[in-house]
Amino acid sequence: MSPLNECTEPVRRGVEPLIFEKGGAGHRGMDLPPAGVETPPAAELLRDARLRGRAPRLPEMSEPEVVRHYTRLSRLNHAVDLGFYPLGSCTMKYNPKINDELADLPGFARLHPYQPETQVQGVLRLMWELEQALLAITGMSRVSFQPSAGAQGELVGILMIRAYHRSRGEGERDTILVPDSAHGTNLATATLAGYRVVELPSSDRGLIDLETLNAALSEKTAGLMLTNPNTLGLFEEDILEITNAVHQAGGLVYYDGANLNAIMGRARPGDMGLDVVHMNLHKTFSTPHGGGGPGAGPVAVGEILEPFLPVPLVTRRPPSPATTEPEFFLDSDRPLNIGRVKGFYGNISVLIRAYAYIRRMGAEGLRLASEDAVLNANYLLTQLHDLYEVPYDRTCMHEFVASAARQKKAGVMARDIAKRILDFGMHAPTVYFPLVVPEALMIEPTETESLSELDAFVDVMRTIDQECRESPDTVLSAPHNTPVQRPDEVKAARQPVLRWVPPPAG
Repeated sequence: MSPLNECTEPVRRGVEPLIFEKGGAGHRGMDLPPAGVETPPAAELLRDARLRGRAPRLPEMSEPEVVRHYTRLSRLNHAVDLGFYPLGSCTMKYNPKINDELADLPGFARLHPYQPETQVQGVLRLMWELEQALLAITGMSRVSFQPSAGAQGELVGILMIRAYHRSRGEGERDTILVPDSAHGTNLATATLAGYRVVELPSSDRGLIDLETLNAALSEKTAGLMLTNPNTLGLFEEDILEITNAVHQAGGLVYYDGANLNAIMGRARPGDMGLDVVHMNLHKTFSTPHGGGGPGAGPVAVGEILEPFLPVPLVTRRPPSPATTEPEFFLDSDRPLNIGRVKGFYGNISVLIRAYAYIRRMGAEGLRLASEDAVLNANYLLTQLHDLYEVPYDRTCMHEFVASAARQKKAGVMARDIAKRILDFGMHAPTVYFPLVVPEALMIEPTETESLSELDAFVDVMRTIDQECRESPDTVLSAPHNTPVQRPDEVKAARQPVLRWVPPPAG
């Protein structure tokens, strides 16, 4: 059976319609033992206004029914553990399960954030060693683990840039430069921090244009936000000239680490002249990505921004036989810090997964992962560029952006192709982003996909292209094999149904 045939098996096999009215009277999955103490009536514990007039309408179900219900629900969504997930710029790759097991070890999972430092030396040491590893990877000088997502890491970076300028009496710097191919969160972050955003149009090569950059720089410039490789999957070839120009104008340069998967072990943001870097541990370093969390977006900085990092920072005392104090401690004595950005010390379980991933991979493994990610992306690019237009058709990094402009001539748009891909048991790539490419299909295969899986995706994309020309209605009416077909997208956006409401009692 060919890879294409294997991935065309109906993905809704074994899935029954969503039915919320399950169970029946007398079905129970558990019995609670007696409390063993006398309990006063509820009326004595609560005011009458808080008492229910009648018992809640909860389903009565046996344990097998409950297990089957939630197992069935878990199969309704696509997941990276089920199939290909080429979501551009999001690095949806396989995550080793042993890292989940390590994060669940009782010595980690049962820690409490209020325990004294003397009782948590193990996890503090892990955080300190993880910081040293991330510094080696990025070429920066210190790391804060507080931010719980990449977007929050962005905000921390920009707030530190703002604090830096204010500490120098340069609060009049009110402008952040952002390339037009940047992630949308970059613009939102700069705006949230109180900056005016100036967008830089890309050159005809899809890169930052030096002349355009220099023309935009002024005494009002606080900094530049960029991603390298950028969202088009292209390496900024003039990166040293770019950072030097911003520094000459008195600004700082922020690095969005969403695409770090493409360069780790090969190039370092610090060596490119970047001043602050956020990293998505839940993309690049193992933690399962998506579903709203958990995430971690630690921020690494160069020396000039160290004083402004959020507190506390994990710090190591120099070894001394004269002290009985713990080796690792949480340092909050940093007068210029921007304050806390999250309760306690960050998402520790994510940090543990990242630490385990880095220790297992080692320097050579991380370098090989980047090389394989770049190789896989270029393989798909060469296999698909004859059918799908690629505006920047040259060697890419870990992802590339194709366009459905040719298919649109037959009435089929990028979103239709994305929905048709779902029928083959694969997730769709990012669509309509970046905005500089019409009908964009942003494809990132990651390093964890095999050649056979990549070939299967190529077969799917070729099949869909043929359908666009010969039977466009097949694509326009997709998906056909998913539990939910095409919703009314306009109505769903304007009138979202955010919770299930039970029907009136009959």
